[in-house]
Amino acid sequence: MFYKNARIFCSDFQFRIGAFEVKDGRFGVILPKEVPADAIDLEGATVIPGLIDAHIHGSVMADASDGNYEDLKREAAYLAENGITGFAPTTMTLGYDTLNKAFRTARQLRDDAPEGCARVLGVHMEGPYFSYAKRGAQNAAYLKEPDFEGFQKLQQDNDYIVRIVDIAPELPGAAEFVEKASKLCTVSVAHTDSGYEDAKEAFSKGATHLTHLFNAMSGIHHRNPGVIPAAVENPKVRAELICDGLHVHPATVRLAFSMFGSHRMLLISDALRCCGMPDGAYELGGQMAHLAGGVAKLADGTIAGAATNLYQGMINAIFFGVPEADAIRAATYNPACALGVQDKVGSIATGQLADFVVCRSDYTGKRVFIGGKEI
Repeated sequence: MFYKNARIFCSDFQFRIGAFEVKDGRFGVILPKEVPADAIDLEGATVIPGLIDAHIHGSVMADASDGNYEDLKREAAYLAENGITGFAPTTMTLGYDTLNKAFRTARQLRDDAPEGCARVLGVHMEGPYFSYAKRGAQNAAYLKEPDFEGFQKLQQDNDYIVRIVDIAPELPGAAEFVEKASKLCTVSVAHTDSGYEDAKEAFSKGATHLTHLFNAMSGIHHRNPGVIPAAVENPKVRAELICDGLHVHPATVRLAFSMFGSHRMLLISDALRCCGMPDGAYELGGQMAHLAGGVAKLADGTIAGAATNLYQGMINAIFFGVPEADAIRAATYNPACALGVQDKVGSIATGQLADFVVCRSDYTGKRVFIGGKEI
C-alpha cells in the first residue's frame, strides 16, 4: 500500500513532501519516483515515526512495578492511542522479587504483542542502586549498593529484557558495576549526588545515559561542576528530559538541547499511574503521590514523576522553542538508540517496522499505525 502527498519526517531527520510504501507491516520504498494510481492521498498531512518512551512508570492506573499483565496491556493501548507506539516499562526502587515479577510481565506483553497496543521494547530499571541524598520519590527502604550478580541474575531470568539500568556513580563498587553491566545494556547515571570525577569515571567505564536531566542529581557549580558537565563533554552520553513544563523550565529545556545537541537528547514522560487520570492520590513504589494541577508530589512535597504523556511532551518542546525536527528526533530515533532497537523502530526507513503517526502540522488530529495497521 502506498501513501502520497505526505510531509514525511525522513530518516535523515528532515521533512520531505512525497509518498511512502507500507508492505507486510514494514516500510517499503520511501519517496518513490513513481506512485501507483491507487495510492492513498494524505492531502499534505505530516507523517512522523511512532514515538518511543524510554522512561515511563505507568498511565491510566497501571504501574510497571505492579507486574499486572492486564494493567500493563491497558497502558500499552492508551499509549498507542496517543501516538506512542513503543515504550520501556520503568520500574522503581523495590526488592528483587518484585522487580522479577515486573520484568516477567513486561516480557510476556512484549512476546504477546497484542494488536492496538504499543510495543514493549525492553525495561528501564530505575533503582535500587541510588544515593540516599538524591533518592527523590524512590523508596529509601529498598536502596542498595551496586550488585552486579543480582542484576545479572534478573537479566538471565528474564531474557535480558532490561535495556537501561540506572546507578549513582559515587556508590561503592559503582565503577565495576558500570563496566560489567554496560556489556549487557545501556547504563544510566541517575539519582546521584556525584561529583565531577566519579561521574567522569562512570562514563569512561561505559555509562552512556543520563536519567531525567537536572532532576535528582547534583547541579552545576563553577567550582564543583558535578554530573552534568561530565556528561556534556563525553560525546557518547545521551540525556533524558521531562518536558511537561513543570519538572524543567522551558528556558532550561532549550539549554539542554544546546548543551547536548539534537543527536543526544531524549524526551521522556517519566509518567506515573496518574497519567490520564484526574487529580487525587495514587500509589508509587510503596508510597503515596498526590496529583494536583498536573504535578504529582509525595506527602513531604517532593516532586515525583509526571502526569503528561510523551506526545504532549514533544508538542511542549516545540512550543518551548526546540526546533521541530529536533523534538521529533528526541522522541523517536534517539530513544530507539538508547534501547538498542534503532534497527527495528524509530525512523521512517525501508525495512523498519511501519509504526507511524499521521497528523496535522500542529500535531493534532492524529491517526496512529502500528505494523502498518491503523489502531
